[in-house]
Amino acid sequence: MTESPIGVAVIGAGMAGRAHCAGYRTAPTLFDPPLPRIRYAAVVDANEAVAKDAAGRYGYERHGTDWRELLDADDVQVVSVVVANHLHREIVEALLAAGKHVLCEKPLAASLEDARAMVATAEAHPDFVSGVGFVYRRQPAVAAIRDLVVGELGEVSHFNGRYWCDYARSAETPMAWRYKGGPGTGALADIGSHLIDLAEFVCGPMTSVSGGAFTTKVTERAVPLGTTYGHAKAELSDVREPVENDDVATFTAHFASGAVGTFSISRIAPGHANSLAFDLMAEHGAAKWDMDRPAEFSVIRQLRGDGLDGYNQVLAGPAHPYVKGGLPMDFPGCSYGVGDLFGYQARAFLEQVAGIEGGLPKVAAFDDGVRDLTVIDAVARSAAAGGATIPLS
Repeated sequence: MTESPIGVAVIGAGMAGRAHCAGYRTAPTLFDPPLPRIRYAAVVDANEAVAKDAAGRYGYERHGTDWRELLDADDVQVVSVVVANHLHREIVEALLAAGKHVLCEKPLAASLEDARAMVATAEAHPDFVSGVGFVYRRQPAVAAIRDLVVGELGEVSHFNGRYWCDYARSAETPMAWRYKGGPGTGALADIGSHLIDLAEFVCGPMTSVSGGAFTTKVTERAVPLGTTYGHAKAELSDVREPVENDDVATFTAHFASGAVGTFSISRIAPGHANSLAFDLMAEHGAAKWDMDRPAEFSVIRQLRGDGLDGYNQVLAGPAHPYVKGGLPMDFPGCSYGVGDLFGYQARAFLEQVAGIEGGLPKVAAFDDGVRDLTVIDAVARSAAAGGATIPLS
């Protein structure tokens, strides 16, 4: 394990960027053994006021507006890239070439071609750790269900998942990069990427998708007068631009295990701020989880056929992944949220950088990001072909 300080920087200080900033601050307080000393070096954002605020708020030494300043920064070894998808490739490739370890937000890139190029760059720099931010793999309840599938629930027959949000429901939500790009780059790539990753994380690889369908209900949006971040409202100009991608996406899938999957993704679902959920039916039981109640899940174990085979509610606790040592009060009933997951993810990535063995599961690799985009691309091709079945390689 390295004994030198690990210098950390974050590029992008919007909603998710701030979660990365906070996650690195939390990481040294979690789990064992201790990490090397972390140096909180820099926060970079195109908007100087936003970068300055995040750097001050989370205790980073400096802020800037040009990510290129990090390339020759001797005090920076680890960089999170948390900017618009179409910017990922250029930044990530330059950072790897400059000798930095890189954690890139999902989806890995704006296109499958760019994602594959990023994998090639990572393979050309094997001494530097790279990863993609599928943070919901770190949900203790989700990881516990995956363990149950492997250990006792048996072969899965059906995965039914949804990710419903309402951040784009209002036509007054301003135009942003999220609403640009071809079919499949909207709700499917933005939030559906998480659902696709979780489905394969729990059930194994898909072999085909079919029934792809998209709809866009808010067909144009006003350009904001200022800079916007995340899903924030803003003062709007009189200029309106067309929305180029999907508000809603649905599809079905077949898994290599023989299971089938049904998927529903929406960014215009009223009353659903951030509702990721799934039901899983298997040979010897079933499980279900809903992020509206993240620290619990329901399970049926070892069906007996005696009329008492209902679901049991389970509170996530120290017997489940990530809870013991991952919360200040690590026992059932002390809930956690999405912010905690960024701490777990940062901790896992820093363990990889430091060479700590036997710690948390590794961060998803760039190959996983390519796999996710391969499924997204297949769903988009299915939709373009009227729902046709598209095999996955």
